[in-house]
Amino acid sequence: MNEHTEITPFDEVKAEAFADRLVDALSAAAVVLMTSIGHRTALFDTLAGMPGCTSEKLAEQAGLAERYVREWLGVMVTSGVVLYDPKTGVYTLPPEHAAFLTRDASPNNLAVTTQFIGVVASVEEEMLARFRDGGGTHYHHYGRFHEVMAEDSGQTVVAALIDHILPLAPELIERLEHGIDVLDVGCGAGRAMFRLAEAFPASRFVGVDLCADAFAETQIAAAKRDLNNLSFRVQDLSEIKSLGSFDLVTAFDAVHDQKDPQGLLDLVYGSLADDGVFLMQDIGGSRDLAANIENPLAPLLYTISLMHCTPVSIGQGGPGLGAMWGVETAQEMLAIAGFGQIATHRLPHDPTNAYFIARR
Repeated sequence: MNEHTEITPFDEVKAEAFADRLVDALSAAAVVLMTSIGHRTALFDTLAGMPGCTSEKLAEQAGLAERYVREWLGVMVTSGVVLYDPKTGVYTLPPEHAAFLTRDASPNNLAVTTQFIGVVASVEEEMLARFRDGGGTHYHHYGRFHEVMAEDSGQTVVAALIDHILPLAPELIERLEHGIDVLDVGCGAGRAMFRLAEAFPASRFVGVDLCADAFAETQIAAAKRDLNNLSFRVQDLSEIKSLGSFDLVTAFDAVHDQKDPQGLLDLVYGSLADDGVFLMQDIGGSRDLAANIENPLAPLLYTISLMHCTPVSIGQGGPGLGAMWGVETAQEMLAIAGFGQIATHRLPHDPTNAYFIARR
């Protein structure tokens, strides 16, 4: 040991405080997992619609097995999510809690977001191997990813598209009403394009994604609704030179985990009409770790980045930018692509993401 090395004394108080934090984290992780189950089984929605009930009544109303519902309620009561009266055996979900846990609470339904923990946890063994060999993963490793992503973006993007997101480019709604050509790259489930196709029948919409199963349900729904102005196609965006010419191109939480993010932005630039607009929504963190320390969502964002975004990009042969590639990097890459006008926006309903309006 170097004679000048100072040995930091062991601080028992700090050690105990850290142990307490880990215990709290363990309990919080359990609550998050059980919140996901409460969402998927509609237990929160059912309980919120009742003035108070026993476990038997809740299970009957939800169409579930009482023994499991009772154990789930044990988690909810001991974590303070659900109130319990031991004298009557009645459980109650306070309206202040229901405001962040039920489907009626959208876009504030945090129970939707809790599902990501189960999705990324399902690839733990795969990721242990990737830590050792440096390789990547593929979309098929994540069982419910497209489903959960679609539900999450349904709250943050689809529901807010017309009233909050499109007005970031003031002329867009009028142009959509008159009729323009719109492309969504990395469209996922395609619900954003479905929403716009319904709202603006004079415009034409195309969704492109690497995975056909991502938009399969929406494609069927569009056919049933006779939305002839909406189409989807499977396309590896890293393998083409041109997408055509579009008046509006969108990318919702899609650029950072591409095989070639810069190449995609170059492709988008080359596919815009002269007066076209590129609307990109992506994670609004910083590429500077220190700048993210005070962000309460940073541990979740880095976890999703580690377990999904980074390895999926690497699995395609990409750079693995990760979800926390940073607003700074996004702005720089947009400029490299050729965009001369880049405006970055934050929206009150969405603390996680940044919205970019880019023009030639």
